Amino acid sequence: MRHQEWQGQLHHNNSMRTRSFRPVPLQLRLDTKMPVHSPIASHFRSRFTTQVRRVLPAYILLLFLFLFFANVFTAPIRAAHRYKREWKYQKPLQHSKIPIPRKIWQTWKTGPLNFEQHHSDSAKTWPAKNPNYRYEVLTDDNAIQYVEWNYGVHGFNRPDIIHTYRELNITIIKADLLRYLVMYAEGGVYADIDVEALRPVNKFIPDRYNEEEVDMIIGVEIDEPAFSKHPILGSKCMSFCQWTFAAKPRLPVMLRLVENIQDWLHDLSIEKSVPISQLELDFDEVITGTGPSAFTQAVLEQMTAQNNGKVVTWDSFHDLAESRLQNGILVLDVEAFAAGQGHSDSGNHDSRGALVKHHYHASGWPILHPRHNHPMFGEVEKCNWKPDCVATWDKNVAEWDTLSKEEQDKRIADKPK
Repeated sequence: MRHQEWQGQLHHNNSMRTRSFRPVPLQLRLDTKMPVHSPIASHFRSRFTTQVRRVLPAYILLLFLFLFFANVFTAPIRAAHRYKREWKYQKPLQHSKIPIPRKIWQTWKTGPLNFEQHHSDSAKTWPAKNPNYRYEVLTDDNAIQYVEWNYGVHGFNRPDIIHTYRELNITIIKADLLRYLVMYAEGGVYADIDVEALRPVNKFIPDRYNEEEVDMIIGVEIDEPAFSKHPILGSKCMSFCQWTFAAKPRLPVMLRLVENIQDWLHDLSIEKSVPISQLELDFDEVITGTGPSAFTQAVLEQMTAQNNGKVVTWDSFHDLAESRLQNGILVLDVEAFAAGQGHSDSGNHDSRGALVKHHYHASGWPILHPRHNHPMFGEVEKCNWKPDCVATWDKNVAEWDTLSKEEQDKRIADKPK
C-alpha cells in the first residue's frame, strides 16, 4: 500500500475511534431511562451477602468459644475474689464498743415539707417518740450526692458502687440499695416512709441485753417454713423485715448485702442480655434480689461467718417466742415489727410487744413488678399463707394444666368479671 493510502486509512480509523468514545451529551443522558443499580454493583452486593452467610456460623462459633473460655479462665479469678471478700466480711468490727447511733433515716421521693398527709402522719411519729435522735430524709434529688460523697474519694472510695447506683433505673431497687448504703456508712435506725413508730427506739433492745453488745436489730416478718418447697411462695416464706431495722455503721453484713446485689445485677444483666439500666423485673425478682429474701440471705450468711463456720439456718428463729441475740445480731419475734399481718402468728398492734406499725401504702411498686397471676385463679399470695387456701389454689392449678387449650379458653371467657 502506498504511503499516502496508508496514512489516509489510519486517519479514517482514528476518526472512527474518536466518534465511538465521544461522551453522550448531558441532555441525552438525562432523557435516557437508565437502571438505578448497575449490574456490577448488584454482582458485588450479591457476592457480599453470600460471603456473610458463609462466614456467619463461623463467627457465631468463635463468639461462643470466646465466651466459654473467658468463663473457664476467669472462674478461678472470680472464686479468689469471692474468697477475699468472705475473709473481709469476717473481720472484727472497728466500732464494737459503741452503741447503735441515735439517728433515724427515711427515704422518699420528696422532703418532709412535701409529704402527703398519710406519709406525714407516719413520719412524724419517729421524731416525736425519739426527741433525742437525729432525723433525716433522703430524697430522689439528693440521694445520689449522698452516695457519691460517702462512697467516693472522700469516703470508702468505691466507684463501682457509685456506678451501680447511677446505672439503676428501677425505683424500688434503688430504694432498697440506698437504705443498705446509708446503714453501712452511718448506721442508726431505718424505717420505710409508711412505718409508724409505736414505741421509742430504746425499747427495741430488751433490758436483759447490753446495748453495746447489739450490733444490729432485726425482726421476723414471715415465718411460714411449711411452704419452703412451694414453687411461688417458697422463696418468700422465711424472711426478716428490711423495712425497719437498726445497725451500727460499717457492719460486714451490710457490705455483704450490697456486694451480693451487685453480683446479682451483673448476672441478671448477662442472663437477660441487656445492660443494668434496661432491666425489667417481676415481683419475685425484686423480693429475692434486693428485698426481704436478699436481706435474710445476707444476714444468715453473716451469722454463719461469725459463728466459726457453723451454719446458722432459719430453724434458729422459727416460732421465736422471745428475742434472740445471735453473734451480735438481735432478732426480735414477729410481733415486734410485723404485727397484724394475719399470718406467722404475728399478733396485733395493741400488744406490748408491737414496736412499729407498717401501713403498706408507701408506693405502688408491686403494680410495676407484677406477681405470678394465674389467668383463672389469680395470685396465690391472696391466700395470705392460709394452708387450706393455698392447697385449694394448687389443686385447681394442677387440674387446669390437664385441660385442653380450648377448654381453658372457654372457662376464662365464662369467668365472672
